Amino acid sequence: MMNSREIPAGTSVQVKVPATTANLGPGFDTLGLALSLYDELTVTVRQAAGVTVKVFGVGEGEVATDESNLVARSIRHVFDSVGMEMPGLEIEARNSIPHSRGLGSSGAAIVSGVMAAKGLLEGLVEFSSDRLLELATDMEGHPDNVAPALFGGLTIAWVGDAGPKFKKLIAHRGVSAAVFVPEAAMSTALARSLQPSSVPHEDAIFNVSRSALLIAALVQSPELLLDATEDRLHQSYRASAMKETDAVIHMLRKNGLAAVVSGAGPSVLVLCSDPSQRLVAAELVEKNSSAHWTPLLLAVDFKGATVVVHPVEGSD
Repeated sequence: MMNSREIPAGTSVQVKVPATTANLGPGFDTLGLALSLYDELTVTVRQAAGVTVKVFGVGEGEVATDESNLVARSIRHVFDSVGMEMPGLEIEARNSIPHSRGLGSSGAAIVSGVMAAKGLLEGLVEFSSDRLLELATDMEGHPDNVAPALFGGLTIAWVGDAGPKFKKLIAHRGVSAAVFVPEAAMSTALARSLQPSSVPHEDAIFNVSRSALLIAALVQSPELLLDATEDRLHQSYRASAMKETDAVIHMLRKNGLAAVVSGAGPSVLVLCSDPSQRLVAAELVEKNSSAHWTPLLLAVDFKGATVVVHPVEGSD
């Protein structure tokens, strides 16, 4: 195993990772979109072994602050994958992405760790885009959230014989998002458990057509977003566990807005063909729902995850 002393104590990296929303209605476990809401991370190599984690913002006082932290486990996974011992680390996380709300918080934590490790190993190991996706998918279990978190924009992700792959597309400049975040959380595992093991043939055909249309709507023809976000594969099955989410989605769609469940929920995503629609959606939710929703009026993030390396002065 390579020695971690090749990375001098004091070396630090700064990472910034966007929130993501997956499925987008019909694109179950395939389509994802990066949004302009970010978790930021600073990781510094220290002399002492082990890991310490400080969390500010979302998750403060709730998530693990030792080596069991998801970011720390992701960093270790990358070091293990290249046969190198992970050095002692000080991790400082400043989080804005809500947890367990369908905005890719676990995917963002995993990508934060993968990108931090990439930065720390700069000059020692090179990582291709496909390798970064593979490492993140190893931790997450599926690529639909980690792909847009890594690469930004609209992503199509799939798993083939050679592992997870992605295609990044640039969303139409008119496309933006409104996300309505409820107070209650939702377990992704619970949401997935509500899915049937099989679906009717006609429902599968329905979703194939809408997924194809959705790509066209997001890239070229945003006026088609309402029709393109219809779904029969997952949202109706999860509705019983997210009744307020389901009610808000139906209300917004009746008013001509392309509302869907964000990821596994319970947040509501509205894909807007014009930025002004975000305000319309916010007014409708405030007037028509008795539940408390936090509105997030967001743009599409086109950059994806970034890492900046700060080497120790004189270490070159």
